[in-house]
Amino acid sequence: MSPAAGLLEEIQRLRKEKRALILSHNYQREEIQDIADFVGDSLELSRTAATIDCEVIVFCGVHFMAESASILSPEKIVLLPEPEAGCPMADMVRVSSPRRVLKSFPGYEVQPSFVFPHEFTLRDMRERFPGIPVVAYVNTTAEVKAESDICCTSANVVKVIESLPAERIICIPDRNLSMWAQKNTKKQVIAWDGFCHVHDRVTKEDVLKAKRQHPKALLMAHPECRPEVLELANHVTSTSGMLRFAKASDEEEFIVGTELGLMHRLKKDNPHKLFHPLRKDMICPNMKKTTLGSVARALTGMTHRISVPEEIRIPAKRALDRMLAIK
Repeated sequence: MSPAAGLLEEIQRLRKEKRALILSHNYQREEIQDIADFVGDSLELSRTAATIDCEVIVFCGVHFMAESASILSPEKIVLLPEPEAGCPMADMVRVSSPRRVLKSFPGYEVQPSFVFPHEFTLRDMRERFPGIPVVAYVNTTAEVKAESDICCTSANVVKVIESLPAERIICIPDRNLSMWAQKNTKKQVIAWDGFCHVHDRVTKEDVLKAKRQHPKALLMAHPECRPEVLELANHVTSTSGMLRFAKASDEEEFIVGTELGLMHRLKKDNPHKLFHPLRKDMICPNMKKTTLGSVARALTGMTHRISVPEEIRIPAKRALDRMLAIK
């Protein structure tokens, strides 16, 4: 038996023994997506897990995603197989304590501030803009969600903003998502200077090059990309939106403007269609940290448990519930 086959067998045994549900984000390694009970967006996975009868949730993703699972399923044990799998963008906003500064990424230069520098804290921003509601992207820590008024996803950010009575809205932490929302609402959106280094590195020149190479392909782009990239896209949407769009479209060829992990599911769902990466380096190293070995180790030792304290969980859940209540 090969080492991989042995790990698969061990994981299968442990998931039954521990009554565990394995969740995989769309950006995970192919072999992780293949062993998961459910594959999808972070909030979509946490909501699904809350409805399933299980004792353990193994979240193959990054830290804030496991926190969301814990917020929605406090009675269940939530494990994060790789405890160092974090989200640099989520770490760009803190409620009050100093943030962990990640100064650079391979092939990427930090851009100048859009509106509110991320060296400050969320409470600094609230003090600067008193009374203005805060919309927190789900790609934030539980602590930040708890300090916010309502959450949003990349798919419903405009709908969330439009649901609020205020004419000025603070949107954290992704400046590109905020600018996309600003383009699609008459309300004023005050943005935080955060970004996803995977999406923000894509330039207009990258798009034009990809379109020259694949002239028949439609470009699907994630709203975490820069505005000049989104201007050239045929469809701007979340990862789940890309899956739906590619499946429903009569077109046969697509350029994929998001993390390369989504290519696996796109190809599985659409075996007769062609998918090309917008850039071949659109890889999130944190999403690729989880391996079959780390899943097996987490289940064996029930290690790297993620639990959100009640004083944070309750207001964070309130912000999520307000979003989910929007029709």
